[in-house]
Amino acid sequence: MFCRMSDPFAGVSRRAVLGGLAAACVSSFPRLAPAAERMSVPLDARSESLALGAGRPPSPAWQLAARTPVVRLPRGSLVDLALANGLGIPVALSGRGVVAPAPLLVQAPVGPGGRAAIAATAARAGTGLLDLRLLADGAAAPIRPLPLIVDEAAGVTTDRDEVFLVEDFRLKADGTALAPGTDAKDAELLYTVNGQLQPDIPLRAQARARLRFINGCQRAVIAIKIADIDAVRVMAIDSQPAEPFLARNGAVVLPPGGRTDVFIDMPAAKATLPVLLHDGAAARPIARLTLSTEPPLRAAPLPPPDALPSNGLPDKLDLRTAIRAELTLEGPDWRPPAQFTASSAAAFQAKAGRVVVLALANKTASSIVVHLHGQPFRLLDRLDDGWKPYWLDTLALEAGQTQRVAFQAETAGRFLIESMATNWAAPRQLRWYEIR
Repeated sequence: MFCRMSDPFAGVSRRAVLGGLAAACVSSFPRLAPAAERMSVPLDARSESLALGAGRPPSPAWQLAARTPVVRLPRGSLVDLALANGLGIPVALSGRGVVAPAPLLVQAPVGPGGRAAIAATAARAGTGLLDLRLLADGAAAPIRPLPLIVDEAAGVTTDRDEVFLVEDFRLKADGTALAPGTDAKDAELLYTVNGQLQPDIPLRAQARARLRFINGCQRAVIAIKIADIDAVRVMAIDSQPAEPFLARNGAVVLPPGGRTDVFIDMPAAKATLPVLLHDGAAARPIARLTLSTEPPLRAAPLPPPDALPSNGLPDKLDLRTAIRAELTLEGPDWRPPAQFTASSAAAFQAKAGRVVVLALANKTASSIVVHLHGQPFRLLDRLDDGWKPYWLDTLALEAGQTQRVAFQAETAGRFLIESMATNWAAPRQLRWYEIR
């Protein structure tokens, strides 16, 4: 029964979910493969009808769609993204896990009925995301993102590789799905996995599965837990390999747009492994890993996996000579996307190759999520004497909290910084920074 589902998250609060993003885990330029492959990926922004429950009429939604449910690319490929906008609003393509022209700064919005060719590079392996939600707050329908995988050049030993895209929907009484940036009072909250309500994912006994958790929610920071299993091993976060570690209590915490790759070995003694979600308010089941009827793949579990192949990010950052800047996550310099202009003042500037230490200060009364376009960063320890053993591109900060991050400025150009409160109706806010 649902009242028992909260037990695996005993003591978990909204503050704990947000704080767990940091606590649950403890010259470097992208290099292309020797023979870079050029690929064309058609993308359609289109309307769809999404079934969100038995006996409920399909709900209109918007989607960024490709020929397959997941775009999969080899590392080092050069990609031509051919975007056709079939929606009634302008759209701007954002990419996590690929290098693409900065939306609104270099890449112009694509108007209704318009088309654009966007050159991108799959410079690093990992789990990514393509989405059109930058200009979609307050639209007629929510826009669903498109998962992206850039495969490692070297082989990685797993028996299954599964994308696990979690999305949230706010439904009015008539079944209409609301877009973020609107009032969702009295709306029903639903979570889906790969567009389905509580799907079963069958796995063979002793199979090693790579689960690519993606938080496709509009505003919510979520914790995902695989119940009744001892070892959930975190292998990558936000498209970058991590030093492998066991997830605390088997749960991982993801901000909106965040990605975490985990490895698990399906135990032979368990018929099902419930997958649970906690959003800081309640715990609920969202999927099940089920034991298939096929024979076990092997007699015993595999040994713990080695780390994923490096993406070429630096092992160390010299913080002693770093450029230091502070960014307060509120104020008149932050603009909603519809009012954003590149003629506004840069949040900070740095020369390519320099290390930057950026203090992110949330002086508001709400939790805020920050996404830094263009640069993966390390989350620094409190005394700036070290960093967590992973890279990020998105970070959640509690009300009144300041966090320091560091990165080595890689590529010259202008890049966006996105900020938004963890509230469905909260507006998305933008600033930009420059690497010279």
